[in-house]
Amino acid sequence: MRNTAKLFNVKVATAVLTAGALSLGLTACGGSGDDKAASSDDPLVVAASPVPHAEILTFVKDNLAEKAGLDLEVKEFTDYVTPNTATEDGSVDANYFQNQPYLDDFNKKNGTHIAPVVTVHLEPLGLYSHKIKSADDLKSGATIAVPNDTVNEARALKLLADNGLIELKKGADSSATPADIVKNPKKLQFKELEAAQTPRSLDDVDAAVVNGNYAIESDLQPAEDALVLESAENNPYGNFLAVKEGSEDDPRVKKLAKLLTSPEVKKFIEDKYAGSVIASF
Repeated sequence: MRNTAKLFNVKVATAVLTAGALSLGLTACGGSGDDKAASSDDPLVVAASPVPHAEILTFVKDNLAEKAGLDLEVKEFTDYVTPNTATEDGSVDANYFQNQPYLDDFNKKNGTHIAPVVTVHLEPLGLYSHKIKSADDLKSGATIAVPNDTVNEARALKLLADNGLIELKKGADSSATPADIVKNPKKLQFKELEAAQTPRSLDDVDAAVVNGNYAIESDLQPAEDALVLESAENNPYGNFLAVKEGSEDDPRVKKLAKLLTSPEVKKFIEDKYAGSVIASF
């Protein structure tokens, strides 16, 4: 009987320990679920170029986000690399600054996994000058500054080709370089600079092709000041909200995507930028 009692006590103790372990396991699972639920209420941190991206996001933050239940945090970056690397490594949750050709090239070259969520606006690329009033006034041998990253340089050359200043070889696409120019009647010279530097070069070159956001930051008005301006029709360079692959269904991202394509944001873009930034929705 004494041995039987001891065996019974051991079984009871084992059952109690097992139940306790199961209880702890269930508690842990419950805690994990709670953490997951809480994470959807965490701030959504978005990397953005200062103009117009951060301005548009700030409008959403100040006027629309709270009502939608979104805690939005905006981090400004002045380059075209860090927003993607920060999104890839999780330093930020999303970014808003780029277009599809640029992203495709970036992912390919850097092994990143960034994906678009929703297209918001287009910033037409433009040719600007402090020295001439018309593209026709460019003299033989004139120097034009162009962005030095693959996609924006090709985009700049296409802008010049579309306006008859040069001719690119057939099939030149989003990787075109000056080596792809087959006709250059004005013998134009090209100075390749980081995109952010192109507006600052205007006193040193005859003209510069400048991205819309950097033009606006430099107090240029693309709709008024550009000698030639990119057409918005069928333009593949719309700027979008992007995340790391797998985060597209994050409830916070979905809320922001909906707000960024709302009538309120469209009106803000139209009123503030007067054609220098064009809503894509």
